[in-house]
Amino acid sequence: MQNDIIKCGLTEQTDSRFVDTIEKEAYVWCEKGWKHDDHEHAHQRAQLTFVEEGYQYFHIDQKIYLVPQYHVIWIPSGKAHRITSEAKTVNLMVFLFKTVFEDDFYQNVHVFAVPAVLKEMLLYASKWNQLIEEDEEQDVFFKAILRSLSNFCRENSYLEIPVPSDVRLIPVCTSINSNFKYSLNTDELAEKAQMSVRSLQRNFKNETGITLQKYLQLVRILKSIELIDTGQYTLSQIAYKVGYQSLSAFTSSYYSIMKVKPKVKKLS
Repeated sequence: MQNDIIKCGLTEQTDSRFVDTIEKEAYVWCEKGWKHDDHEHAHQRAQLTFVEEGYQYFHIDQKIYLVPQYHVIWIPSGKAHRITSEAKTVNLMVFLFKTVFEDDFYQNVHVFAVPAVLKEMLLYASKWNQLIEEDEEQDVFFKAILRSLSNFCRENSYLEIPVPSDVRLIPVCTSINSNFKYSLNTDELAEKAQMSVRSLQRNFKNETGITLQKYLQLVRILKSIELIDTGQYTLSQIAYKVGYQSLSAFTSSYYSIMKVKPKVKKLS
């Protein structure tokens, strides 16, 4: 149809669902300078996205998952998702699987850092980019990638930000997102939520599984990743811009979340 949009070989129709006319069990779609349209969609193929450059935010089931460079996200078939990013350049490899194994791993969303072996496997697979005809070597190789994922995955819940379902807490999150450079003012936040400080702290923890202070830390680290991606600032400048009074405090906080030390991005 004239208004249909083609993405990764699938045809997206007006209801944000995809029509899959490809018979191939699995294929890969690589693109440089990935463009986002910021609306929720779903398709009847499981998706493995490898971020080769840049970073992405995936909005899924009241959570925002950060997928930085050299990380992957696994999204089960039929799972609605929305994608955003402020990165200047986003280079992706998207693997789409019609059939997956029955293990529990494949039924849930996962984000994890790509170990060296898996990275080499994914990059090698780029030689089949956008190939939708049958290829025996590719079929065997992609099945090996699919089977290996659960072994490579390490649960990285620190890469996700929960979104509360209680509407009273949305202004609280919005305020923290806008004022992450500053220390928490729990009295002001409680006023925005129209509840006492104690009730705010209890309800926020019950809704999100984390404290207000932890939420602030997550937002600061995610913002720092965006600044690192620009390649325009030193780590000391980034530390100050996201609310830390010293580079050591920022480095420690970053490491506690990301499990690696921050590094400035070298632009070519």
